[in-house]
Amino acid sequence: MIDKRYPVTITGVGKCLPEKVITNDDLATLVDTNDEWIFSRSGIKERHIVSGNETASSLAAKAAKEAIEFAGADVKDIDLIICATSLPDNLYPSTACEVQLAIGATNAAAFDIVAACSGLIYGLKIANSFIASGEYKNVLLVGVDIHSRFVNWNDRSTCVLFGDGAGALLVQRSQDEQNDVLAVDIRADGTKASELKIPLTGINCPLVEPNTPELQCVNMNGREVYKFAVNYVPESILQVLKSINFSVNDVDKYVLHQANVRIIQAIADKLQESNEKFYVNLHKYGNTSSASIAIALTDAIEENKIDYPSTLVLSGFGAGLTWGTAVVRWRAKDKRKQG
Repeated sequence: MIDKRYPVTITGVGKCLPEKVITNDDLATLVDTNDEWIFSRSGIKERHIVSGNETASSLAAKAAKEAIEFAGADVKDIDLIICATSLPDNLYPSTACEVQLAIGATNAAAFDIVAACSGLIYGLKIANSFIASGEYKNVLLVGVDIHSRFVNWNDRSTCVLFGDGAGALLVQRSQDEQNDVLAVDIRADGTKASELKIPLTGINCPLVEPNTPELQCVNMNGREVYKFAVNYVPESILQVLKSINFSVNDVDKYVLHQANVRIIQAIADKLQESNEKFYVNLHKYGNTSSASIAIALTDAIEENKIDYPSTLVLSGFGAGLTWGTAVVRWRAKDKRKQG
């Protein structure tokens, strides 16, 4: 007996960025750098960062509402919320529970996952599996990170790279029996965990020997992370395409994690693909970690860079080290624009 596999589709996208924009020239007042130095090495011109008491959960909730409205869905029908975040407002409760409260998704279970910049792809793997199995029908997937509170603003090698933001996808059981999430694969290599990390040491009980505190900010071996991304990601993309008997010729657009324009260009070169097939928006936002793929997809749709239907490759890579690739057929249109 073969268990039924239900078809899965992505019906909504959304994003939320903090209002405050910090340019490369602004950062030159903090560290020894300039616009040309940052842009030539990263492709970044500016980034949005939180100010005052803005929170990850508030950004996530706004992105979630946008995705739900895009899909024309009823928030009460959402039965699961997955939030990919490495930098939540609280260690507990989960950001997903905060989002549930903010949007009124009272019928949804909710939990967070941690896979850094690969988080959205990890979350899509979980959402796809749950829906395909029949366990859930309507999964809200959110990626959100606030790096600006966890970078060393005296370290020009890292503080210039990151921005804050949230992105969301609504993943649902397909109503027309067409499956649009064609393949998702996630991977990890814990032997390289120390190459990119943010410590969380806490403080020992005063009745025992004290632990050694570490600065709670991004610690990155940029050269190793670059080598990892440009070697592992093209291989991942080719393997996932091969698993469904596709090739790069079947791909209409690549929407990758927006970490560094040099990484994206190197991946394109390894795949022998044109740079025009790779959507890039990191000049506006910097590296928004788990949010970047959903933000990029939202922007690409708003800019009419995605045809209907399209075959898209979504790929993330980051701390862990983790990476993952999804191949999806994009058919969703913004219900807010339909009369």
